[in-house]
Parts: sequence; C-alpha cells; structure tokens
Amino acid sequence: MNDKRRQLLLDAAAPLLEADEKVEITTIANVGSVSVKKKVLTAAVAGIATGGLVTANVRPRQMYVILTDRKILFFDADTSSGRPGKHMATLSREGVSSTEPKSAMLGLALGIELSIAGQERDLKIVFPKPSKEEGQQFAVSLPRSL
Repeated sequence: MNDKRRQLLLDAAAPLLEADEKVEITTIANVGSVSVKKKVLTAAVAGIATGGLVTANVRPRQMYVILTDRKILFFDADTSSGRPGKHMATLSREGVSSTEPKSAMLGLALGIELSIAGQERDLKIVFPKPSKEEGQQFAVSLPRSL
C-alpha cells in the first residue's frame, strides 16, 4: 500500500484508536466468502438478462485491514477512489486466532481464516499479490487456530 493510502487509512482509524495504541500492520484484503450457489445464480441472472453477452462474477468484499496491538479494524475499500470508506467492524485481538497461511489463487495470493471467539464460522481473508507480505506478517502476529 502506498504512503498516501496508508495515511488516509490511519486518519480514518484515528478516532477509533486509544491514545497509546500502536498500529502494527495496514493492508488491503478480500474479506469473507461467496458461496458457489450465489456465484452460479448471479452468473445465470446476468447471462439471461443480457442474452449471454455479459457474465458476472461475485467476489468477497475488498477491505482495508488494520492490526493494532489491541484490535483488528476493517474499513470498506472504495474501489473507485482507493480511499478508505465506512468502518465495517472491529475485533478484539484477544479473541482472534489464525490458521496457517496458504497459497491462494494459483500462488498469486495468500489466504487465512480467522477464528473468532463466540462465532461458529471462521472469517476468510485473502491477501492479493501486492499484500502477500503484510498478510504473512498479519497471520504470524496472531495465535494459531487448531
């Protein structure tokens, strides 16, 4: 992430941080997962509506992610301007663990799953090629899920 985007992200997060809280990692990632059923349905509807001229692909939401010494913050990534958008979620770092990082998308990305205390389902995060190094650091910074 370039310095300008990083500063915009830190400015957006500033009101949510405590006075002595330290930012460790800032990155961008695809957060969440999309079911096969939803992908097929979306492609079918787009194909029918356009007579097969357009195909649609559904993917997880792109978000800016900040890891501090106390929490993990998620901000919507405005794909048109590149600026951080709305604050989407904050997780306490204490209740979060990570799976071992795995290669994703034919080695072009890095994927992990976060286990969150009190939640049944894990949160899937995929760090694209430009963010793979930060993704590796992010995963190493959290305890391992079993």
